[in-house]
Amino acid sequence: MKSDPKKLPLVLIAGPTASGKSALALALSRLLPVTIVNADASQVYRDLRVVSARPSHEEERQAPHRLFGHVDGAQGYSAAAWAADARTAISKAQANWRVPVLVGGTGMYIRTLLEGIAPVPAIAPDVRKTVRALAVGDAYTALASEDPTAAARLSPNDTTRVARALEVVRSTGQPIAHWQARRVGGIGDAVRLVPIILLPPREWLFARCDARFDAMLAGGGKEEVAALIARGLDPDLPVMRAIGVREIAAMLARPSDAERCIADAKIATRQYAKRQFTWFRNQLPADWTRIEAQLGNDIISDLVIKLQHMALTD
Repeated sequence: MKSDPKKLPLVLIAGPTASGKSALALALSRLLPVTIVNADASQVYRDLRVVSARPSHEEERQAPHRLFGHVDGAQGYSAAAWAADARTAISKAQANWRVPVLVGGTGMYIRTLLEGIAPVPAIAPDVRKTVRALAVGDAYTALASEDPTAAARLSPNDTTRVARALEVVRSTGQPIAHWQARRVGGIGDAVRLVPIILLPPREWLFARCDARFDAMLAGGGKEEVAALIARGLDPDLPVMRAIGVREIAAMLARPSDAERCIADAKIATRQYAKRQFTWFRNQLPADWTRIEAQLGNDIISDLVIKLQHMALTD
């Protein structure tokens, strides 16, 4: 990977859930003055420390942490809003002579920050209401007619992206690719990116996902979801759709079916990790460093030395 030594470094540690990203970032903080910046869509919510596996209070004391738990669950929070907050956090870290370290598994967040966001005009409310009321099959059929290029690259079952592409073409009169080609606000060209993508063996990763969920239940996950439910929030809010929330909510509603709910939650977590794994393996530049081994202390030590060298030198 070629880089410009005149640009300030930005370390990126990304990968699927439970792959060891936070442990690597904290290990790096023991050698470099870093500020750890969250890039996980669930960990932004104040309500979800346990369920989202946010760093503990003790871990947060080891290095400055930014954009963890800073959003109330009653608010919607987009990739664009996160990218704006991340740019501010990164700038402040650099102004204080600290190396910003992005840590997370939300690919849309990372891509929006580095590449910018498509300047799509506000969607007309009547268009959005009509599109979101369609069944995904009907929405995909309409998209294939009105924006066949977008339909060709999307899965017919991708409810969110199909609806987004359809509402964009209907509201603006232009296909979504027209707007995506005009991305603005990305910082990728302004920093010296030092990326590490963790892609450990899947069986190891899935075992860690299962163990993490068990630890989450034992560590207050049920109580956290109960408190969230008590707020009476809109079930369509992102915080209510976070992995684990719906499954634990079902467990609380049907205690006799707890075993099934736990199994469902573990399946959902593994499926999410699998989707992240595939995205990070296929959607990022080929010259970004990918680590395909499971993280042990020896590998973490080697990676920390590599990151330290890459962050401080060309």
